[in-house]
Amino acid sequence: MELSSYDLKNFFKTVAAMMEEEKDYLCELDRKLGDGDHGVTMSIGWQAVDDILDTDLKEEEDCGEISMKVGKTFLSAVGSSVGPLYATGLMRGAKSGKKKTVMDEKDLVEYWIAFARGIKERGQAEVGEKTMVDTLEPFANTLEEKYAQTNQFFESFEHAISDAEKGMKSTKDIISKRGRSSRLGDRSVGAQDPGATSAFMILSAFHKFAQNRSTQVS
Repeated sequence: MELSSYDLKNFFKTVAAMMEEEKDYLCELDRKLGDGDHGVTMSIGWQAVDDILDTDLKEEEDCGEISMKVGKTFLSAVGSSVGPLYATGLMRGAKSGKKKTVMDEKDLVEYWIAFARGIKERGQAEVGEKTMVDTLEPFANTLEEKYAQTNQFFESFEHAISDAEKGMKSTKDIISKRGRSSRLGDRSVGAQDPGATSAFMILSAFHKFAQNRSTQVS
C-alpha cells in the first residue's frame, strides 16, 4: 500500500466533500451541547482546503508540504478552537511525508499517529472528557500497537478504526468536562460529542479511501 501526493490531495478533497454532506448532522449533534455550528465550522475549513488543492497545491508533489499547507489553510479559515487542533494534527503528520512524493505504509502509520497525538497535545484533553480525544487516543494507541505486532497496515488500521468508533460512541455516556458544553453538567449525558464524531469521520474516510486505492492498484 502506497499513497502518492496525487492520492493525498484526492483524499483531502474526499474529506471536504464529506464534511459538506455531514454538515447538518454535525450541527444537529452540536445543538445538544454547544452553539450548533460545528458542522458549519468544519465545512468552512475544508472548503478552504478544497480551494487550495486546485490552486496553490495543484502542482505540489511533496506530501509533507501538502499536509502542512492544508493545516495552515484550515487554521486561517476557522477561527474557533477546532482550527488550531486540526492544524496541529495535519502539520505534525506532515513530518512523515516531508520531501516524499509517495508515502509507504510505515509513513502512513506514523502520519496518523502524529496527527492524533498532535491534536491531543494541543488541546490538552484526556480520554473521558467528552472531546475528539475520546476518538483519537484509542485510535492512535491501537494503530501503533497493532502495526508493531503485525506489520500489516490494513489489519492494524481496521482495529484502530473499531476502537476509534467505540471511543466516539462512549462520549454519549460522558459528562462534558471541557468547553461550553461543560456548563450543562449532567444534562450533557446522552449526546454524542460532535468533535469526536467529525474526527471519526475523517479517520474512517481515510480507511475507505486507502482500501479503494489498494483495490485499484491490485
